[in-house]
Amino acid sequence: MSMMRELQCGRYMLDLTRPRIMGIVNLTDDSFSGDGWQGQAEAAIAHGLRLIDEGADLLDLGAESSRPGAAPVSAQQEVDRLLPVLQGLAACGVPLSVDTAKPEVMRMALADGADMINDIQALCAPGALELLAASAAGICLMHKQGTPQTMQHAPHYADVVRDVADFLAGRVKAVQQAGIAIARVCIDPGFGFGKTLEHNLRLLHHLDQMDVLKLPLLVGLSRKSVLGAVTGREPKERLAAGIAAHVLAMVKGARILRVHDVAATRDAVAIYNAVEVADG
Repeated sequence: MSMMRELQCGRYMLDLTRPRIMGIVNLTDDSFSGDGWQGQAEAAIAHGLRLIDEGADLLDLGAESSRPGAAPVSAQQEVDRLLPVLQGLAACGVPLSVDTAKPEVMRMALADGADMINDIQALCAPGALELLAASAAGICLMHKQGTPQTMQHAPHYADVVRDVADFLAGRVKAVQQAGIAIARVCIDPGFGFGKTLEHNLRLLHHLDQMDVLKLPLLVGLSRKSVLGAVTGREPKERLAAGIAAHVLAMVKGARILRVHDVAATRDAVAIYNAVEVADG
């Protein structure tokens, strides 16, 4: 279990003494789960507020799809989709995370009140580390292999658990060397990002070995293909599988669950917490 019990996220300190729920606000037009709000800023803002009402502890706004095979979009397109929603949710009362790998998008998001940067490239882009070092935002460092266009073309690891842990440890070291306080950092093993079904299942089974420098673990399995591969169900039919996977992740130490279905996940977290309290 992670030892770090708070995560600094810009304007907020996120209490991680119990697992927290990150609600997904997707601003693309090609989401794998069919829930994109591109060009519908008011509807996206309303969706974000609804997720908070359902129990989301923070929101993750993403304006570029990173599903397997997704085409890249320009920084300007990303900003145009993102900023009206970020501004519209500025006073919503929970931390706002922005899911982007582009430093120019990070810069604009931070200037408009983003509390966290969730980067599938783990701040590897030139200038990203320096930009975050000059802010107070929280950071999620994620592992992936390849690009969204290529990552599911025969991914290979010597040992997926060790390889992912080693990569994340290296990125944590780079973040610290850039002068970023470790209290601002969480890590994500990147389920579905350059990983086969077997890789994903092994990572989940050994998730407790991802405890890099005792940092909080963020896990995103909601509606993903690994759930479909096991159950045979389409993305919007994967709620029960997602709940099961996220409960297993909590048992293995996950502290932030990135999900589409907040209300149902809130109930699962409530049961987990009740059992933990009864045992404590």
